[in-house]
This record gives sequence, structure tokens and C-alpha cells, in this order.
Amino acid sequence: MITIVNYGLGNVGSIQNMLKKIGVESIVTSDVSTLKSAKKIILPGVGKFDAGISGINQLGLRDILNYKVLQEKIPVLGICLGMQLLAQKSQEGKLPGLGWINAEVMKFDLNNNYKVPHMGWNEVKVVNENKLVDNLDTARFYFVHSYYMYVYDCRDIVLRTHYGIEFTSAVQHENIYGVQFHPEKSHKYGMQLLKNFCEI
Repeated sequence: MITIVNYGLGNVGSIQNMLKKIGVESIVTSDVSTLKSAKKIILPGVGKFDAGISGINQLGLRDILNYKVLQEKIPVLGICLGMQLLAQKSQEGKLPGLGWINAEVMKFDLNNNYKVPHMGWNEVKVVNENKLVDNLDTARFYFVHSYYMYVYDCRDIVLRTHYGIEFTSAVQHENIYGVQFHPEKSHKYGMQLLKNFCEI
């Protein structure tokens, strides 16, 4: 059973539908008591950094998420904005992030050949072998973002992608995983990645 956190931002329905396609049960919740029994968590997100952190804080979810992830060490997957919220801070906002990954979120500063946001399909390159990306050596994923995660410890980088610059498109630190792209919009590659996460 996968617990999808609903903090007011993110296409939770699409993620739940993709999990259903691969035969995995899931629930969507913003309830602290429900999160207490979670075995695996997905933290989705579409939108602005401060709005995401504010949603988590206002719903009283920060403490229970910290406990489940940092104390119980259950697997968690941040998707798009959900990955960015794992960082310590973001150039997009003023509020501190969850701080689970030693990283900060930066805005793309690209020449005119590259439009921002980075939108559409792009290839990924495996930097560090990881269960999350098993059978995904030649994968392509769907991206929509104007900010990217700058990771300070290269051991935490799983995938990198080129769009004007090389940027980190997936991370992992212990039980904490994050992807900048949208697996729920990435067809067979997204299905494989979510299946990999569910089997961790």
C-alpha cells in the first residue's frame, strides 16, 4: 500500500491511476493519523515552493513526515515539486524546505536557445546505479519545471539530464528518493519507475 500525501498541490489522481495500472493499491490523505500507519509515501507536487511547504505546515504534516522518514526510515518518493521540497531551500521562495537532501533549488539561467520552463520529453543518464532506476538505462521522461535541484553530495545523485546545462533529475539518500520529472505522465518508463519504487 502506497500513501500519497495530499497537501493541496499536485495531480494526486494521475499518480493513483498509474499505480492502479501496475496493480499497486494506494490511498490519498492529508490526515496525520492515517500517515502514522504509512509504509511507503509519495510526495507529489505541482506549483511554487513556498506554497508547497506552507500546505504541509498548515495541515500539520511536517512533524509526522519527519518522524516517518527520518526516524522510521520508510521509503519516500518526491515527484517534481515534491522532490524540490526535499531540499534545504529554494531560490523560488523564502521558507525552509524539508531539508532531507543536502541541496538547494535553483532557477534555470539559460541562453535564448532554451526556453524556461523546461517542458516535454527528455532523456536521463544514470549516474549512480540504484533500485529506483532498474531497467531504465535508455529511459525518457516528461518534464515541466523552471527550477532544478543543485545537490551538494554527488553520492546522492541518481540521474542527470541535459537541458542547456546538466542538472540532477533524480536523487536518493538512504530511504529518501526524488524525481524531477513526472512518472505519471511518462508512460511505460514512468510505470517502470513507480514499480521499482513500490518494490524497494
